[in-house]
Amino acid sequence: MVAVPRIAVLGGGSFGTAIANMIAGNGHPTSLWMRDPEQAAECRAMRRNQRYLPDYELDPRLAISADLDAVLADAELVFFSVPSGAFEAVAQRAAPGIGAGTVVISTAKGFAPEGFTRMSELLVRHLPEARIGVISGPNLAREVARHDITATVIASADAEVCELVQRLLATPYFRVYANPDVFGVELAGALKNIYAIEAGMATQLGLGQNTMAVLLTRSLAEMTRFAATLGANPMTFLGLSGVGDLFVTCTSTLSRNFRIGRALAAGRSLEAARAEIGQVAEGINTTRMVKRKADELGVYMPLVSALHAVLFEGQSIPRVLEGMAVSERSDDVEFRVGWERPA
Repeated sequence: MVAVPRIAVLGGGSFGTAIANMIAGNGHPTSLWMRDPEQAAECRAMRRNQRYLPDYELDPRLAISADLDAVLADAELVFFSVPSGAFEAVAQRAAPGIGAGTVVISTAKGFAPEGFTRMSELLVRHLPEARIGVISGPNLAREVARHDITATVIASADAEVCELVQRLLATPYFRVYANPDVFGVELAGALKNIYAIEAGMATQLGLGQNTMAVLLTRSLAEMTRFAATLGANPMTFLGLSGVGDLFVTCTSTLSRNFRIGRALAAGRSLEAARAEIGQVAEGINTTRMVKRKADELGVYMPLVSALHAVLFEGQSIPRVLEGMAVSERSDDVEFRVGWERPA
């Protein structure tokens, strides 16, 4: 008989709640940690997360607690589903309760507030003896909660970690694919949030499908060029964590970054847009981080530069769009298999 591992999910936001409930529904002993004791008590009593997923009934087998030590006790697999800004602090708090050899998975899509640091790198820093992986893909939590057909990617250099996560999360509506390119999968999940903000702006301004097609394809080219310069496999960006997540985040009103873009194009300030969304939009900090790194490496990223100008340099959206219309044009497709440029 196969042993059933104990699972801990840290983070009571929309995706943390959805993934914890899905695992519990598969019959695995699962505990969900929420930082706010009142929110945890309310979720236990109502069997719903009223703040993030009010229409989603929680499985009676899902334990919910604000006691981090209790949630981590004997856990063999820990999911970190907290925003990037709080990720390191939670990793530091959780470290004493996570033993050597524990499988630890990040579901966050972004960079640390300071420094071009990915979430898996923070896990390695604070949990050096853990077996680490990341989950990323087109996974809008509300659609996962209502059992829409969904797929995601588990990335780890450890094949056993990938197999374990695939087994735990598999349902008739949720499929998990594996990829050893942790770097590329994690970069894709972070970078697409930048372009989702711009897609929201374009939608709010009433720009047509031609414009959206240009935005999506040039976004994919830009993020792939940047990632390849850093050493990621460009082919990763043709999968779920790349083009799949980019499409969803740039077209859905459930996307926080898309909604931030719409609010900005409607004339709201960045502070007002953040307040209106009421949840963390990772693309704001990611834009700042990526612009700095792109400048350092000399990578041409006109879309990132344009959004940075709007968010942090006080430039108007129409003015930035005018500048982009006359920006440098490069090759349509930068990465081809088995193809060489003619002499």
